[in-house]
Amino acid sequence: MRAPRLVRLLLLLQSRGRLTAAQLAAELEVSERTVYRDLADLGGAGVPVVGERGAGGGYHLLDGYRTNLTGLTPDEAEALLLTGAAAPLAAVGLGAQLAAARLKLLAAVPTPLREIAVRAEQRFHLDPSGWAHAMAADEGRLAEVAAAVWHDRRLRIVHRASDGRVSERTLDPLGLVHKTGNWYLVAARAGEPRVYRVDRIRSARPLAEPAARPAGFDLAAFWARWEAAYAATLPVYRVRAKLGPLARRYRDALGALSPRAVVEDAPDGDGWAYQELVFDDLRTAVAALLALSPEVEVLAPVALRAELAAIAGRVAARHGE
Repeated sequence: MRAPRLVRLLLLLQSRGRLTAAQLAAELEVSERTVYRDLADLGGAGVPVVGERGAGGGYHLLDGYRTNLTGLTPDEAEALLLTGAAAPLAAVGLGAQLAAARLKLLAAVPTPLREIAVRAEQRFHLDPSGWAHAMAADEGRLAEVAAAVWHDRRLRIVHRASDGRVSERTLDPLGLVHKTGNWYLVAARAGEPRVYRVDRIRSARPLAEPAARPAGFDLAAFWARWEAAYAATLPVYRVRAKLGPLARRYRDALGALSPRAVVEDAPDGDGWAYQELVFDDLRTAVAALLALSPEVEVLAPVALRAELAAIAGRVAARHGE
């Protein structure tokens, strides 16, 4: 672990300028004594580290000195550029900064690594948003599917559909998407991109012939369109409720139980706010709102309000003694 720490120390000094030993120790999660030893080793290796004492002092690199990212490995380049976070960052106003940082990183890495990183980005997508009904599943065939995606090989699969029907088909893999604990294969069948849940693939065998990949295919853009169309088919259970500050804080941290959509009014002086919440069904809404209790008051529908009251009564009776 020492060599990666030295590289990180060097990049901290390069990116942030002057830092004290205490600040470096906190960033690296080591003791100040270890930082002093690492700084000395960097200096011995020819890195011009300058230390200054007194108020406003600290350690910095000699003006004009910079390292580069030629030590970045293929795996590191793939992981660093395979963010999948552009959409949520754009929603909070950071999309332009992410794009600029990515371009700078691509310009900094050597050409072979740049090609590997871009190729990975074209074939793997991480969607951090949730579907209320989704649960993590067994991905027993993920390795075979990922190999076919990465090496652009056609894939022969046995697939079980949601209605239980089993079929065998040959696909042209286009990419993998990870969402709420599940992996989804995007693949062309008869030239038409489709989506398959990996946990429903009973067997997968990469073939020798190359996959046909449409020119200009954009995995993230396709997934955004497909996911929007799929979400529109999901059942809708709307809830009007008032949530307290803690319930509002943890409302979107319930994983599979989190509401699919939320419209929130401005909170009152006590931090409570009226909200319109969208769930899949009554059962999901009950589980989510119980998890947020006691800072929940359901206003509609009446059936949900009655169900929560009945459950609360049984809980109170069970614990009354």
